[in-house]
Amino acid sequence: MKKILTLAALLMVISGCSGEHAASAAKPVNITSLGGQTPVTKAVAVADEAQYPSHGTAIPRNFAEQPPLIPHKADYPITLKHNSCLGCHSWDRAAKMKATPVAKSHVLDDKGTLKGQNYFCTQCHVPQADNKHPLVGNSFSQQ
Repeated sequence: MKKILTLAALLMVISGCSGEHAASAAKPVNITSLGGQTPVTKAVAVADEAQYPSHGTAIPRNFAEQPPLIPHKADYPITLKHNSCLGCHSWDRAAKMKATPVAKSHVLDDKGTLKGQNYFCTQCHVPQADNKHPLVGNSFSQQ
């Protein structure tokens, strides 16, 4: 009985893969560009490279409790074994590097050991460049 049910299920699956279904899947899909049918006739200049504030310049926050923005590129690797941000921002190196030290709320002890939830800095802190052309309009206002 079990073999008959298995065979019946197999036949149902195979019949679902009939030639009619396969033929409809092979038809080309017509996709239209968001620009419509207008051909591209000119090359557009590449956007200006991002310009970051000079070292030591903090970017103003837009609202209370906003994580500070990173005023430089943030392409330093952060892995489970090593957090490159701490090369400049650890408590013992920040003054020497003229960098903002890790906040006290992010550490476990007097040595500046990061809490687990604060180890991956770029989860909350993002780089912010002074881009010449805003991507979208912004009408945010703090009330």
